[in-house]
Formats: sequence, structure tokens, C-alpha cells
Amino acid sequence: MTTILDVIRAPISPSNFSLPFWQATRDKKLLLQYCPRSRRYQFFPRPLSVFTARREIEWRESSGAGVLYTFTIARLGPGGFAAAVPYAIGLIELAEGARILGGIVNCPFEKLAIGMAMVPYWHPIGDGLHLCLFQPAPAAVPSV
Repeated sequence: MTTILDVIRAPISPSNFSLPFWQATRDKKLLLQYCPRSRRYQFFPRPLSVFTARREIEWRESSGAGVLYTFTIARLGPGGFAAAVPYAIGLIELAEGARILGGIVNCPFEKLAIGMAMVPYWHPIGDGLHLCLFQPAPAAVPSV
């Protein structure tokens, strides 16, 4: 059975403003952009703050810990993902307040619950880079 971990992805071609994010994945670190003027985090990487429209942005490391804000089970998938259906996709609200969309692994669909604690799952994608997926935090998935 093919899973989202088996999908062959196109090589990453970072832009100049997303390069720090992708370089950090080599060390399995999640970097978020921080706007010091608004004191808020944003994700995905952009050339300026979505809160102030200024270029005053800092990169700060996140643990990646958060909660499952919402999720869906994909039953149709584009391209290489078609063979991996069904798979879970979730919107994770990180401790810093930013929300990040990602695949969810290592959890049966019936155990997924809004509000459950999530942590990163670093999946190698070639060239030393990793894709940040998510999995339940230890003890977040009740046993059967």
C-alpha cells in the first residue's frame, strides 16, 4: 500500500525569502517568520509581514508543537498522491499562534480529534531536506 510518505515529490526550489526555512529542515528545525512590530508569527514564508506589510521579519525557531485545529481525509489526490489515498491533512495551530498545513502520519483516522496534541514528523525528501509533517504527541492517541 502506498502512503503519503511514499509519494515522490518534485525537488524543492526555495525562493530567496523561504531559503532559511528550507535550510533549517536539514537539521529538522522548524523556523517561523516573526514580525517584531506586531509581535506575531506567520507561516508560510513571505517577503514581508502579513500584519504590517513591512519587510521587518525575523526568523525564530519553533518546537513545532501544537494542536490539531481541523483536519480532513483526502480520498482523491493529485498526481502521485492519487495512489496514496486515503490520507489525512491537518491544520496545526502551533504554540506560537501560527497555523501550518501538513500531512498527518502515525495515527489511525478514527483516532484523529480536533484539539489533540501534535508534534512534527520529519520526512526526508532528498538533498538533505526534510518535509515537516505532523503526528500525535506521545500519549495523545488513546489505545484501543
